[in-house]
Amino acid sequence: MSIISPVSSPESEEDDAKDYKRLSAEEAQALRDKEPSVSPWRIVQLQMLTGVLVALLAWWISGRTNVGWSTAYGALAVVIPAALFARGLTSQFSSINAATAGFGFFVWEAIKIGVSVGMMAAAPQLVPGLDWLAMLIGLVVTLKVYWLALLLRQKRNN
Repeated sequence: MSIISPVSSPESEEDDAKDYKRLSAEEAQALRDKEPSVSPWRIVQLQMLTGVLVALLAWWISGRTNVGWSTAYGALAVVIPAALFARGLTSQFSSINAATAGFGFFVWEAIKIGVSVGMMAAAPQLVPGLDWLAMLIGLVVTLKVYWLALLLRQKRNN
């Protein structure tokens, strides 16, 4: 009977370090070509398109304009903060070095969350006849575009 210790030993850390291989410049470029990144602006565009389609669909199905506006506002509570986040990540300040990029990521993520929460809190005053369920549906469906963008990214076969 063996007992597994939750604390790692120096030997296991050395074994883990042996499992990693530093990529050469050519290998790194090949990996980038095989698994291209997704532009944050592309995601914002897809979110905006999805938000408009979901709002129109909600309005058409329900026949009530307040449901359409509520759904659209839920989508905007995702799109506007995502656009701020994309703008922050693609700014010159965020590309100075790795430390500023990492710091910028967390700052802009906090701003994104704050704006989203603020928009949700302001919804009853901004959307006449707010339908909370419709707003949440617009928000959730628009949020799921991140996964759709990852699935639809173009992979290159070399």
